Amino acid sequence: MTTPRPDTALSADEARRIALRAQGFLGTPDRKAGVRGVLRHLGAVQLDTISVLARSHELIPYARLGAVGRKTIESAYWEPVSAGTPATRPHAFEYWSHAACILPIEEWPHFAFRRRAYRARPHWNHALPDGTYEQVVKQLRAEGPLTATELGGAKKTSEWWDWSGTKVAVERALMYGEVVCVERRGWKRVYDLAERAVPADLLHDELDDTECLRRLVRLAGQSLGVGTRADIADYHRLKGDQVDTVIADSGLVPVTVEGWGKPAWADPSALETPPRGRHRTTLLSPFDSLIWERARTERIFGFTHRLEAYVPKPKRIHGYFAMPVLAGGRLVGRVDPAREGRTLIARQVTLDGPKAVPAVAQALLEAATWVDCTDVRVERVDAPDLREPLARELTRALS
Repeated sequence: MTTPRPDTALSADEARRIALRAQGFLGTPDRKAGVRGVLRHLGAVQLDTISVLARSHELIPYARLGAVGRKTIESAYWEPVSAGTPATRPHAFEYWSHAACILPIEEWPHFAFRRRAYRARPHWNHALPDGTYEQVVKQLRAEGPLTATELGGAKKTSEWWDWSGTKVAVERALMYGEVVCVERRGWKRVYDLAERAVPADLLHDELDDTECLRRLVRLAGQSLGVGTRADIADYHRLKGDQVDTVIADSGLVPVTVEGWGKPAWADPSALETPPRGRHRTTLLSPFDSLIWERARTERIFGFTHRLEAYVPKPKRIHGYFAMPVLAGGRLVGRVDPAREGRTLIARQVTLDGPKAVPAVAQALLEAATWVDCTDVRVERVDAPDLREPLARELTRALS
């Protein structure tokens, strides 16, 4: 691929601010659009089973909008919207994007390339008993929408990976696009036939791979503001050569960014006006799309972060679910949170110097209020000399 000569050169700070605005952390949040607006703006919200303060898909709109009620967040994702007629349309569906993600329902046609790839896949990790797939589809047609448990059981044993034949079949149907998840009920996927759940004008695989990829590359560029080829590919987990085939006519424009060392592409609308406005101060989920690509996070913020939930406890450095603290457009520390009754506990706090103390205290207090905690307790601060200043700041704010 021959990359056109960039017309725009960005400083590292300009690129950082463009990225923050594109992700909804700089400027006035669109509260009228709410959670659904955040989803459309980001293009994908990652799901994960870990719940400390809340589940990650709840933390994403909270980080941008502030203390939105958790029930409000869930209903915004999963409750259908009025189409101006007695009929309703789902707002979102769940599918494989960056990982398992909530996606705007309008993007269903653009994942046709992935559904085709799954259908052509030569093998699977889970065996599928004869006739099970057909039986699951038949049951959903007659009784749906249903959870895996209602279909006959999700697991054969208590081990999370030991799926039942029914679960294997319905997950395969989900990947193929014959079945869709447009609702979660008590964290369980609710499966339905795509022909019934997806609006008729969107229910097709007519777009060829090139058109699908062009759309997703463009969306990734808009959601990132500016990114390298690897950043753009990672957003919806595309392959580098897939990005290469379409990026020249995706609508993104080539730019150079100070210190990046690799070619970059930007959303042209992100270059029209300099990013200005209020910065959010907040705790970030490790699965937040601002920071989910670790190399990009290091490049933009000079901040190295790894999720340690699956690291043996003695080998953890920052804690089980350490959440970076965003303040003033920088990542200024980390908090590993927990809850005991009405107390939010900061099991471990890392601070980027004394100036970070007020911001970390503010982020802790706002998070505590959001999850109905009335107190905050700090257990450990990596810099012992900052423990007392942090405690004073919390006490002052709580009093």
